[in-house]
Amino acid sequence: MPLPLSTSPEVAQAQANGEPIVALESTLIAHGLPRPDNLAVAREIEQIVRRYGATPATIAVLDGTVHIGLDDTGLRRIACDDAIPKLGIRDLAVALASGGSGATTVSSTALLAIKAGIAVFATGGLGGVHRGGGYDESADLAALAGTPILVVCAGVKSILDIEATLERLESLSVTVLGYRTNRFPGFYLTDSGFPLDWRIEEPHQAAAVFRTRTDLQAGAVVVANPLPPDEQLDPGLHDRVLAAALAAAAADGITGKAVTPYLLDSLHRATGGESLRANVTIIQRNAELAARIAGALAAG
Repeated sequence: MPLPLSTSPEVAQAQANGEPIVALESTLIAHGLPRPDNLAVAREIEQIVRRYGATPATIAVLDGTVHIGLDDTGLRRIACDDAIPKLGIRDLAVALASGGSGATTVSSTALLAIKAGIAVFATGGLGGVHRGGGYDESADLAALAGTPILVVCAGVKSILDIEATLERLESLSVTVLGYRTNRFPGFYLTDSGFPLDWRIEEPHQAAAVFRTRTDLQAGAVVVANPLPPDEQLDPGLHDRVLAAALAAAAADGITGKAVTPYLLDSLHRATGGESLRANVTIIQRNAELAARIAGALAAG
């Protein structure tokens, strides 16, 4: 049976005209930002994509249908409904078969974007390998290994084991490019402390790498776009707050998928909103760069 899919008129028109499109995830809206800021930021991100010459396609599942591009009613529903769950790839079939709704994560947004013919995706930060050893890693990594999509991000969340995540990305043959940097960003931090093998300077170079990668083998190209040093979270503050949050999580018995939201909430509260400010700046800058890359890709 065909995938139950609804494409917004704006996205459908852009596809018919061969114009650049940028996919946007909805979990960032539903779970990554506090209300009511999340709805305002979601609208702003879409406007940034338009401002830089591309069409935004925020992806979500509503009532058993994949939506490629949301109208304001759909965007408001994702942002304001407390019952909207996260949907990774493993969850999509259940939600679609049961007529459910949900916000798409990095992994499921990447998959659905490609099924809808969209090759460029902007997000905040990727999931990765969790701290503390053991086998606990985000489904984002395996999904990117087999999905021919270009993802613009600010690296992986600094609460994760970044060194182990980079090792996994290498093992999975995911191409990672630093945008005007030789260092892998750490989401809130400009520099995670780890080097990158490959660097690009302009959006057209990212487009060229992606075309060649797609010709060679299915798999993602990650463009790591760091915050400028004057816009990052203060590194000393970040390290102190994260150490305290990790200790508190261990003391409270927080494990598994509950760890990430626990740590992010702790960072937000302990930094007086500075982590939220950095988070919003990250997605704004990534939306701009993704739109520029999508334009270069569409230009051929």
